Amino acid sequence: MDMSFYTCAVGAHQQQRRLDVHANNIANVNNYGFRARVPSFSVLMTNTMKAIDEDQRRGAGSRLEASSPDFRMGRFWGTERGLDYAINGRGFFAVMDPLTGQVGYTREGSFALMNMLGQEYPEPTEEELALGVTPEPVETQNWYLSDGDGRYVLDRTGRPIQVADPMAARYVGDPLPIGIFDFVNYDGMESEGLSGLTAVLKNGQPFNSDAQLAQGYLEISNTDFANEMTRVIEAQRSFQYMIRMVQTSDEITSTVNNLR
Repeated sequence: MDMSFYTCAVGAHQQQRRLDVHANNIANVNNYGFRARVPSFSVLMTNTMKAIDEDQRRGAGSRLEASSPDFRMGRFWGTERGLDYAINGRGFFAVMDPLTGQVGYTREGSFALMNMLGQEYPEPTEEELALGVTPEPVETQNWYLSDGDGRYVLDRTGRPIQVADPMAARYVGDPLPIGIFDFVNYDGMESEGLSGLTAVLKNGQPFNSDAQLAQGYLEISNTDFANEMTRVIEAQRSFQYMIRMVQTSDEITSTVNNLR
């Protein structure tokens, strides 16, 4: 079988994967905090052919190496809701899973309040101390800032944010002490859900960012719809050309076989 058949078949498959990336960007164009992904390709194995004037390189196609998030800041959308926050500059909100302790990062700042029920033992009276009686526990309600999925939003020190006045927090006024964390290197951050990210070892340790917190705003997706549609058309055309080349290679092979 001619090598061109395999090269074109691989190319068609990779263009299909590229199309999936751009289609996903378009599907999330209205999701707050979404980071569009940018596909990058790498060359597969190549060798050198002898030619008349100079040597020519012959490759075996290319593949989709990765689709990295685009970290450029998106536009702000005013909501006039006190629990909505956007980051003006570099950095991420940090959210922690209370069950696993795992910390994730996001630019999506549509937060909610989470009510945590607990118990506290009041100070015993002198009579109770004399009798050795333990006071009955009193139920308590503590409100924490959450990302809506049951994870704590962290402050600048990396601790969950407890909300003293849940009613006042719903209106734009004094912003809560939400931490904004940044990394020296964004390369390799892994996607989690629609707009979440997980840091890896090479990102380094998070540090407090000097970006500004905007209350009553949300950052919309940074997907450029016109650019994504252009890339979709390019991927479709490339896919069609690859399929046509596969058909041509197959016809050439059939013709050669019939000559025997």
